[in-house]
Parts: sequence; C-alpha cells; structure tokens
Amino acid sequence: MDNTISKFIELPVQKRVDFWSHQKIGHIRKLSGTGMASEIFVENNESLRILDNIIFRGNKSHAIPNMDIQTDTMLAGMKLSVPVYLGDMSYGALSGNPNIAIAKTAEITETMAGTGEGGLYGSVSGSKRIFVQWASARFGVSASSLNQGAAIVIKIGQGAKPGIGGHLPGSKVTHNISLARKIPENMDAISPAPHHDIYSIEDLTQRIEALKILSDKPVFVKVAATNYIPYIVTGIARSGAAGVIIDGHGAGTGAAPVAVRDNMGIPVELAVASADSILKKENLRKNFTIIAAGRVSNSTDAMKLYALGADVVSLGTSILIAMGCIMVKKCNLGYCPVALTNRTDSSKSLDIDFAVNRVVNFINGFRSEMAEMMGKLGINSMKELTGNRDLLEARNLSGETMELLGIRYGNPVDLDPIQGNFEYDIKYLNSLINKGEPVMSSMGSNAPPEVDKPARIIDWLRLDGAQVTRPSIDPYRENINLDFYLSGGDLVISMPVIINVNGSDKNVMEALEWASLFIGSVTIDYNPEMDNPEINFHGTHSGKHRYSFIASGETLDRNAGGFILEEDRYTELKITEINDILGKEGIRENYDLILEISRFRNSGDIIKYLALGCDSVILSSKIFESGLENNYSNLKEKALNFLMGIRKELALLSGAMGISNLQYSIVGNKELLRSVNLDSSIGKAINVQEGGSR
Repeated sequence: MDNTISKFIELPVQKRVDFWSHQKIGHIRKLSGTGMASEIFVENNESLRILDNIIFRGNKSHAIPNMDIQTDTMLAGMKLSVPVYLGDMSYGALSGNPNIAIAKTAEITETMAGTGEGGLYGSVSGSKRIFVQWASARFGVSASSLNQGAAIVIKIGQGAKPGIGGHLPGSKVTHNISLARKIPENMDAISPAPHHDIYSIEDLTQRIEALKILSDKPVFVKVAATNYIPYIVTGIARSGAAGVIIDGHGAGTGAAPVAVRDNMGIPVELAVASADSILKKENLRKNFTIIAAGRVSNSTDAMKLYALGADVVSLGTSILIAMGCIMVKKCNLGYCPVALTNRTDSSKSLDIDFAVNRVVNFINGFRSEMAEMMGKLGINSMKELTGNRDLLEARNLSGETMELLGIRYGNPVDLDPIQGNFEYDIKYLNSLINKGEPVMSSMGSNAPPEVDKPARIIDWLRLDGAQVTRPSIDPYRENINLDFYLSGGDLVISMPVIINVNGSDKNVMEALEWASLFIGSVTIDYNPEMDNPEINFHGTHSGKHRYSFIASGETLDRNAGGFILEEDRYTELKITEINDILGKEGIRENYDLILEISRFRNSGDIIKYLALGCDSVILSSKIFESGLENNYSNLKEKALNFLMGIRKELALLSGAMGISNLQYSIVGNKELLRSVNLDSSIGKAINVQEGGSR
C-alpha cells in the first residue's frame, strides 16, 4: 500500500467557527492549484478582527498595469521576488519532507524560509535561503549549523505562546529527532521560558554581537506581539540586529497550552503599526527590517500589513494548507492525516514534488494578487507601499485603535462589548478533568474577539507576555507562588480559586471538597440570596468568614471582611468601581473582593479578573459537572485533576508574564492587560490601555 500523500484530501465538516474557514482554505487551495491570481479584496463584514476592518482607499484613475509592478525587496542581503518569509516551522513539529519542500520553495520562488527550533534537517542544511534559529534550549545548535543559510534568528518568543518556551511532545521525539536535537527519545522537549543568558537588552546586544562574529551573518530577533512591543523593538534596533520578526496573537503552532494561546499577546497589526511608528520617531527605521507574522491568511492581509509598516510578511499556516493541511488540529499528537506533522518514523509521508509544486504555485498566485492590488492602488513598488497608511481607511474601529494604527480615514465606532452568547468549551473542560495537566492544542486560536463572538468585557482583553525587558519565569523548573491570603490572613488557599458546591449532586460535592482539601484550597456551600453573610469555608482553613454580597446598586457594608460579587453583563465595571471607592478611602487592603464566575472559558479568565482587581474567584461546581459529560465515575480523581489542571495553568500563565508571586504581582495590576478595539468609554472606565500603546 502506497502511503505517500500526493493530493489534497477532502476537508472535514467544520463544527464550529474557525479563523481558518473553508473559504480561506479554499482560496489557498485554488492558488496552489493554478499559480494565478484569484479573488481579491474579499472582506468579511461581520468579522471583529482589526485587520478585516481596515480597507484600501483605492484610486482607479491612477491604476497601473500588472506588468509594471515591482514586488521585489531585499532581505538579509538577498533579493526577494515578493516580500515573503516562509515561517519558522521546526523539524519535529513537521515531519521532514515538508521542511525540505519549504526550503526548496524558497529557492525556486526567491523568497526566504525559517527553519524553526531544533537544528537543521540534513536535506535542508545546504539551502542558502534559510534563516537558522537560535532558541532558548539550543536544541541542535552548533557553530556549523549557525553558519548555514542567510541569517540567524534569536527566538525570544512566539505569538501562540508568549513567555513560554517551545514544546515538542515526547510522542514526537523519535530517533531522528533525538539525533537532530541531541535529546533523549520519547521525552517532552520543553525549551526554557527565558534564555538564561538574556535577561536584559544589554544581554541581548552581547548575544547578537557574538553571533555576528561567529557567523558574519545578519542577526534577527523573533518576539511575540505583547504589551511593551514598542520598547522591545527599539531596544532590538539599538542592539545591532538587522531586524525583528513580530509574531502576533493567534499564530499557529505545533503545540501550545490553550490558556496561554487564547489569552496572551496582541494582534500583529497593532504591534507592527506601533513598532513602525516608534522606530521612525527614534530615527531607527532605516535599514531595520520588520517581518510580520501571525494569521497572514492571504495577499490582502499581507498588503494591509505592508501599509501599516511591515517590510516582509511571514506565512506559516497558509503554507501548510497549500501542502494539504485540513485543519484537524492534532499536530501535537503526531498522527497527521496528510503527513505534515506526523511522527518522523511514520510509514505515511508527504510527496516532496507535490508539496513543492503546490507551495510554489501558491507563492506565485500570492504575488500575482499583490501586483493586481498594487496596480489598482496606483503604486508600482514596495517602497511606495510599505508604511503608506494614507492608503488605508478604517471601519468598526475605535478612535484609540485608529490612532494607534495611524489611520486617518474612517469614522471611529464603539462596538457593543457583548456580541455573542457564552458557551463552555466542553473539550477543554473534559481534557482538564481527565488529565489534570494544562490543556494542549495545535494551530491558531479561535478566541474572542477576533473569531468567537465576545460575551463578556474580558473577552476583549489580552494578558502581557514577558520578554527581555521583563524576563519570563520557567514554571517547569522554577517555583511560582500561587498562595493567596484572604480574610486578613486568616484564610490561606493554595491558589485564588474557591469552589461553590451549592446545589451539586452529593457525590460531586464530596469529591470537590476532598480535592480542595488535598491541594490546600477550600469549598463553600451557600445560596447568594441567604440572609446570613457569614460564609462557611470547607478545607484546610475551614471556618466562617463574614462577607457581604454585592448586587447592582447596593452600598458597601463596611462591617464585612470582604465582598462577594456575582457575575453580570458589566461585572468588570463593578470590580473597578469597588476598587476605586475603597482605594480613594485608603482602605482597599482591609477588604477582599471575590467574584463568583458562572461562565468559565479557561484559566486565563481567572488571571484577567485578578488583574482587574479581584482577590480571588469562586467557580461554580456546575462548571466541573459540565466537563463530566454525564460520566460520574472516579469522581475524586476527576475533581483533583480539575483543580490541579487549573493550578498548573495559573502557574504557566504567571511564569509567562514574568510573575513569581501571583497575589502580590497581579491583583489590580492593569498594566498586565491590554484591550483589542474595546469600546473607548469602557476601556477608560476599567483603565486598560489599547494593545500596542505606549
């Protein structure tokens, strides 16, 4: 039986909204089949993604024929026929043949390819149009490998998982990968979160200089798009780097914790515009390259990013789709149906000639579409396009977002923050309950507001990821303190999570109480409508503590030890209001503010509410029961898994933000939050800045 994949497989039915829709995949497949321009300027009027709400202000009277359009540019001293970088995908994340196909495509199309972390695949090492990566674990790094290709990339962070290192599951660490990375077989390859020799811009400067001396090649730095991206990029520019790869929120990956993937980082369009602006302001933009990565799905996306300030765009997931990816999102398991991300020792393999042909066609079609669009805009070179924001007009964007992007045309619009209904991610809850580990997934995020419709204000908020100026902390290798002190220090819990078991099945209640006791947390059993404000806590620090329930419009009971707030449409505003009232009176530290959550997307929700000002959260046991899917066997084990999984995710998120003590560093620290096109009045009310602001 021939197990070589040499044709496209039919796409499965999409059971939920996905960024990589059948329409996007179909468009890529069409280009990869013909190599010719297809539909362009396709807009999605219902999308909340910022990039989709930027349109071109074309002037047809100045149209230029395609044959006169120049799409070429320079990168690392080499001419690119089109400003495209075939994104960093490692040998191990991919199965070998795709790595070869990508490198060959770069040679044929005169573009550039990244090798990703993990050393060089033998058949790729002789390629000239590759960037070799130098990442935190130094997997497969040697003087020989660093002297290959056109340039070196120091990987500090990536958009799918800012603040944490790479993660290649042990199931994919085969003999070949073991040899390439110089690591044991069948063991997780987890890169350290920080480079342990880079804790400042000064350290980074030394590494850049050392690599330039070693290889005599330009050095680029790859970072995730996070809160302080303007300052990080200016530091990189001053450090002697040739350029930066900015990887935005939602970018694809072989494996990432869901809680990190869905909550951290900002969209690449905000980061690119902000970086371009500050580099120009600081007179650092000349001869410094900005490569934009993260969910560049078509030539229209790329054109907008060029106009916002990118010199080159990185294509990752779209390249995999051009080779046949059907978006089953099982990359981390090693059983890819189209032989792209399967184990390297699998009997199934991708036909290299088929893959090269498809990706070459895709790049050629991509370039043809760009030329057609540039012609319609009346511009004939990348120099005229890059950073030319006068070509752009905004729709459905707030005034703050337009200002940050540098777009002058279009009327500011504030959107209703509640766009959709909340639904539990049952797969996430079920994985947490059955494994007790951070839930892992592949490919890009479908989190709100860009894909799933936001149902709460926090769905418009992003968490910061630590990079260089505030180094991340490795939760796998370093201790992160998650203990929280409540009720004046009388109540100590091992993480800022309390379980309300009111109304639960008796067996569920007993299992959650046992699990809470085991990990040093507590449960409570109360009805919010009861008259007695004393709450009975069950667990390691059991006893009664007096809290006051806060309903809309109620005054604060100063005789209580704290306040319990129920979630509603504008919970985030109420949290800010209470914090402001108590803060102005100088008594905030005398009271606990605890929020009961009835809607739980993942552990990122907890961190966001803490950053807004909560001292802890209460999770309803109904959340746990939703993930059981009517399977009530081994309840104690599942309850313990549920709590341990959340605790480990909180540690991951804390480390990724560079926080070693969660309570003292996160509660009320809104600098760790950024909004994404949130209603201006709400953003000001909760005192959270727009992503990419400075």
